[in-house]
Amino acid sequence: MKRLSFHRGGSVFSRVDKRVSILLVLLLVFALAGCSSGSSTEQGKKQGTVELNLAHFFPATHPAETELIQPWAKAIYEATNGQVKIKSNPGETLLKADGIYDGVVSGVADIGLSCFSYTRGRFPVLEAFELPGTTYNNSKVASKVAWEGIKQLNPKEVQDTKLLMAFATGPGDLFTKVPVRSLEDLQGLEIRATGLSADTLKVLGANPVAMPQSDAYEALSKGVVKGNLSTVEVLKGWKHAEVTQYLTRTPFLYNTVFFVTMNLNKWNSLSPENQKIIEDVSKKYFEEVAISLWDKQDEAALKYAFDEKGMKEIKLSDQETSRWVNLVKPMQDNFVKKMNEKGFQGQQIMDTVKALADKYNQEYK
Repeated sequence: MKRLSFHRGGSVFSRVDKRVSILLVLLLVFALAGCSSGSSTEQGKKQGTVELNLAHFFPATHPAETELIQPWAKAIYEATNGQVKIKSNPGETLLKADGIYDGVVSGVADIGLSCFSYTRGRFPVLEAFELPGTTYNNSKVASKVAWEGIKQLNPKEVQDTKLLMAFATGPGDLFTKVPVRSLEDLQGLEIRATGLSADTLKVLGANPVAMPQSDAYEALSKGVVKGNLSTVEVLKGWKHAEVTQYLTRTPFLYNTVFFVTMNLNKWNSLSPENQKIIEDVSKKYFEEVAISLWDKQDEAALKYAFDEKGMKEIKLSDQETSRWVNLVKPMQDNFVKKMNEKGFQGQQIMDTVKALADKYNQEYK
């Protein structure tokens, strides 16, 4: 009887031990699941997160950073559930303005924002969008023309990166330390300019001095240059109204195209889903922010320059305007000729720009 009791008792205890073990395992599994469930979203974000460094030359307080880059980066981060995180490096802290595109190509930066014109000769086809003599009513027109035109022409010169958007300043003006009311006043005057703007000023008799916008304030304050050919937003955004006194209206002389582009290897390393998200978010911010960024800044800058800094506005007479325009007109013909000599369809490029300008000048009057 004792053996039977002992045997039965041992059998019961054995079954109980097994049940307890199973129960403990299940409790442990549920406990671990419970611990991780509260942070599963965060862990999902951290797992596989790609961090991308973005380089640009604008100050950290400039609308290009505060109204475009930061909100755009945040929207991408949220739309990818934290899998793509973009860190902005403004103010040339990662790359100089004229080295940003090639820095993206080489991988020094993953993404870059700068001007095509800062690397003269690097983008021969895209110079068509900055030639003097083409009228852009505002930055919306200029941006639409540039981005749509680039996609239509698809030049080889921008195929070594993933171009996410291109937008433009629209018409610019001449602001100087001395009054410029005629071509005679412009002769030999040292004016900061880049890209085709330098050629334009040379044709008009000025002495162009190439430098990025980030160096212009100091050059103006020291008298190294006597003026700047640019959009008027720099009067406030870069404080140039502090170091110039006159604004001469020359809307037929200037347009600058900016790019936001990404290293090809980085782009190809992203999942198709995240690539589509980045393209969709970029399209939204191009339409809603980038194309009107300079129009908004120009309006605020003029108020700042005239009301707060006391700058004086100069409007050229019709006769004087004709003198300037007639001098710069041949630059488009020369562009077509040079492009043809290099094996490009120069006239087709120029016709594309003009057709798009006509289209969007009608749309954005």
